[in-house]
Amino acid sequence: MGRWSNQTTGNDFVLLGLFHRNQAPKLIFAVIFLVFLMALVSNAVMMILIWLESRLHTPMYFLLSQLSFMDLLYSSTFFPKIAIDFLSGKNTISFIDCGIQLFLFMTLVGAECLLLAVMSYDRYVAICHPLHYSILMRPAVCGFMVVGSWLGALLNALIHVLYTLNLSYCASREIHHFFCEIPALLKLVCGDTFLYENGLFVSAVVFLLIPISAIMASYGKIVTTVLGLGSTMGIKKALATCSSHMIVVSVFYGTAIMKYFLPKAYHTAEQDEVVSVFYTIVTPMLNPLIYSLRNKEVAGALKKVLQR
Repeated sequence: MGRWSNQTTGNDFVLLGLFHRNQAPKLIFAVIFLVFLMALVSNAVMMILIWLESRLHTPMYFLLSQLSFMDLLYSSTFFPKIAIDFLSGKNTISFIDCGIQLFLFMTLVGAECLLLAVMSYDRYVAICHPLHYSILMRPAVCGFMVVGSWLGALLNALIHVLYTLNLSYCASREIHHFFCEIPALLKLVCGDTFLYENGLFVSAVVFLLIPISAIMASYGKIVTTVLGLGSTMGIKKALATCSSHMIVVSVFYGTAIMKYFLPKAYHTAEQDEVVSVFYTIVTPMLNPLIYSLRNKEVAGALKKVLQR
């Protein structure tokens, strides 16, 4: 019997992703481990810096700490299972664990989609309505928007997970993926899933297209406002403030849209796995690095903490 067993017990699924038919599994695992470690450390450092440094106790950095918290949970949802599969030589996941992993994934990805839109609104208010910023982005409002992001994502995840787990699955339990994700699970369902896939599309519109439209509208207004001021210094400051967020948005939404909105004929299961690795493991590592490398206040806070 090969290293990756396809034997299941009861309602177990078999995950065929990442190391299945891979010529260099040890190298792939080592790279993923390093990326996960960097994501863990960088997001934890970002949260600690924002908590310790009083100059960072502002709405923008409060939202950034929430993003780091989500990314920390996000990457931790997948790597432990990947590590267990690699080190044990098994690649099965129970029906219940599959449901838990799916719920965590959908909650975190949905919350992050909404939070990135909230962060763009924060920048819009700061640049276009600076005199009203302390009112429009007061702590109660920030807290309400963050809680709303979490609750909206939780409700969406709960509905989809309960429905997906109650579908009728065929004899084949092989998931061509490295974690439980609805599109991969639907390929194992006995029956027509067309109507449910339409429901998934509606959720994708709510959590991807609507937030990214709001982000584009916010930044469009920011550009118009800054150009109207005619100040070179103002333009540079606005670009410095918003560029990090725009990079994060482009990477996160770009990969998600590539996965969920491109027709199936334009991407294979192997390509989906690569895209999924990027937005589940690589992106959580990149986000804090992008913000820290391009943000003088974060870099200054890190230097101050290290000097202590």
